[in-house]
Amino acid sequence: MNRHELREKAMITVYQYLLVERNIDELIEDTFEAPKAEIDPYFIEVIEQSISNIDRYQSYIDKVLVDWKFDRLGKIEQAILLNGCSEFDLKKTEAAVIIDESVQLAKKYCDADTYKLINSVLDVI
Repeated sequence: MNRHELREKAMITVYQYLLVERNIDELIEDTFEAPKAEIDPYFIEVIEQSISNIDRYQSYIDKVLVDWKFDRLGKIEQAILLNGCSEFDLKKTEAAVIIDESVQLAKKYCDADTYKLINSVLDVI
């Protein structure tokens, strides 16, 4: 699995957590279809940090959104933004790569123009 596919699985894991708040280790193994020990540790860290810092990241995102709030976004959009914030915090990937990958996920999973929102929010954060 390449890094884009791993990033996509990480987003799906956070999305599923936002929907059902299941045990994160089970969600990771179910989504990646592998034992946690066999998954790239970077993406495990992204997922765990996204979930453990939801309130902090939501605060950042709310400050950037104009006439909108994080809670009003769809769960997919929330998951993409949470993972983007997590990757920024980890400082192991260039900002341009994080934004580009997040935009690609938005184009694949969200409404037609949602990628613009993802791009603009992450560009400010």
